[in-house]
Amino acid sequence: MYLVAIIDWYSRYVVSWELDDSLEVDFVLAAVQRAFRQAKPEIINSEQGSQYRSQAYIRLVEGAGVRISMEGKGRAYDNIITERQWRRVKYEDVYKKGYTTPGETRVGAGSYLEYNNDKRVHQAMAYRTPAEIHIGIEVEKDNGFSRLK
Repeated sequence: MYLVAIIDWYSRYVVSWELDDSLEVDFVLAAVQRAFRQAKPEIINSEQGSQYRSQAYIRLVEGAGVRISMEGKGRAYDNIITERQWRRVKYEDVYKKGYTTPGETRVGAGSYLEYNNDKRVHQAMAYRTPAEIHIGIEVEKDNGFSRLK
């Protein structure tokens, strides 16, 4: 199974996510469209996978007035917030629970991401949750995300 998540880097809040059993672009587009209905970033960052270089993805993102940023080849730290999120999902949920079906994985991942947003405190954020930061502050110009009114 492949997981894509649109994460507000400032708050580490997972704005939208999608899971699929293939690396086709459709599940990425669905996650991005859902995220854009909630909030619209100034910049969206991704790895260099074919889904993120596809014309459908580029048209969707640029058509919304969002700039695209991709991690540099061989530069793991370019996408560090997302990579840390994946590490947490794997070690705190997937590896411990050993999901065996796509449906089980979808329910489990959804529960974990909800827990991560709403209940898991982060030391780097003064022991607040991503939801407290994402929803509970005034939007700052340089945080990369602005809420749709």
